[in-house]
Amino acid sequence: MRRLSLLLPLALLAACQSGGGGDTAAEVAPAIPTMQRLVQQLSSDEFEGRAPGTAGEKKTLDLLVAEFSKLGLQPGNNGSWFQDVPLVEITAKNVSPLTFTGGKATVSAAYGPEMVVGTYRSDGKRIDIKDSPVVFVGYGINAPEKNWNDYAGVDVKGKTVVILVNDPDYENEGLTGPFSGRAMTYYGRWTYKFEEAARQGAAAAIIVHDTVPAAYGWNVVQSSWTGPQQVADSANANADQSAAIGWISNDKAKALMASAGQDLVALTAAARKSGFRAVDLGVRASVAFDNQIRKHMSKNVVALLPGTTQKDEYVLYTAHWDHLGRCEKAPDGDDICNGAIDNATGTAALVALAEANVKAGPTTRSQVFLAVTAEESGLLGAQYYAANPVFPLAKTVAGVNMDALSMAGPAKNVVVIGKGKSDLDTYLERALAVDNRVATIEPTPEKGFYYRSDHFAFARKGVPMLYFEGGDDLISGGRAAGEAAAKDYEANRYHGPKDEYDPNWNWDGVAADLKLYYRVGRSLATTTEWPNWVTGDEFRAIRDKSREGAARK
Repeated sequence: MRRLSLLLPLALLAACQSGGGGDTAAEVAPAIPTMQRLVQQLSSDEFEGRAPGTAGEKKTLDLLVAEFSKLGLQPGNNGSWFQDVPLVEITAKNVSPLTFTGGKATVSAAYGPEMVVGTYRSDGKRIDIKDSPVVFVGYGINAPEKNWNDYAGVDVKGKTVVILVNDPDYENEGLTGPFSGRAMTYYGRWTYKFEEAARQGAAAAIIVHDTVPAAYGWNVVQSSWTGPQQVADSANANADQSAAIGWISNDKAKALMASAGQDLVALTAAARKSGFRAVDLGVRASVAFDNQIRKHMSKNVVALLPGTTQKDEYVLYTAHWDHLGRCEKAPDGDDICNGAIDNATGTAALVALAEANVKAGPTTRSQVFLAVTAEESGLLGAQYYAANPVFPLAKTVAGVNMDALSMAGPAKNVVVIGKGKSDLDTYLERALAVDNRVATIEPTPEKGFYYRSDHFAFARKGVPMLYFEGGDDLISGGRAAGEAAAKDYEANRYHGPKDEYDPNWNWDGVAADLKLYYRVGRSLATTTEWPNWVTGDEFRAIRDKSREGAARK
């Protein structure tokens, strides 16, 4: 395991107390009034939920450019503040029920309360899945390196596959098992399951919802998957993807299995074991819907604070500016998913951190403040930047990602998503030591947060990225209070119309966490070190190869 020199931490800790790295200026605390003003504005009804390709996007971009310009930052993309991200907005219309026939009884699931369905295909053609044979493929995983293939011995071309969410071993108490036990791997994410189903030639892929392994209730699925959906544009209009993708409620999935003479609980238990073989359910699926297509150019915002002596080396700050726009109505009729916590807080934090760094003065390395689009649609803006970087990834030192800052109040800890993966843990530990706080592992690794925010797009390309959440061990109320706050947000506000600005929020925890982002970023921007992934990490070889290429140039 590679770690930074043991001689560095004391020197850097002292420097961190005065700003970070080799910085001798006094620490400049990011301004909470700036945060409050911007979060309130970004999450107002005027911005209509900040969906890509809407008037809300333009208002968001205009606001960010005005703020970065006022601070004296430079447009980061060859004189432009923007990086174009080609997207396609697809809105399902005239959606029929998803019906299963040929079993003991016809099972019909209604669009919205019992199933959601859409498509990645962007040619605008009507999707019509008719009498498609249905195959239960367990967790839908094909992992040769783990000697695991849920598609072994079955041909699903042109068929409908029904898939379980998460990994086969998510219920393990510890972090050991073929798929890391409780810690979700990428094989557990819904994105992977749709990708693999497409590779197998499935006409339709339907995931069975279950609140615990999915990490959110059906209300989140319904609000997130109905209405306009964003997909990446492609030359082939995503013709290689399954025609229909979606989710089915757990109750309807149980009814489907019963109609097919099967039991969902028993099938799930079988699917958790190595050697599971897919089950032809002997029923046929039908669903149809029209697609309203609108191609548009969304935008990432790229702001640059140039460095001094190492200006061609870059430290990255990321946050997604988008949210869901108009979504499923709340009981009071409110249909704007304002996204105050998710992620007006992170977007505002970008500006507050830029403001603090400008006040503190330039660092040796350049700092990039990147607000990305379409995170809610599958990290599309971050993935586009990672595939088309404005600044070479081999010259990008590392980054910190900010998503959904916690308003639960000050905590004794922070929860690190992906703790132990990279040398960035050392930077964070130094920053925490200033305030006598600690870093802890995530208490719910089965929720797969590592794969659910923008840092993942950069990690896959080898760039070390730090992502942490507000602590769950609150100064007032301890872990019980932290857990209660997290559950309340997830159940009542996450991806819903009630994620709104609250003038009574306690900002003390955010203020403390912003100082950590500042210290870590400032340290990275004022050292000559190149942090890496630890030996054996899945991203280490990618980083090593890119750095070798940079050294040869």
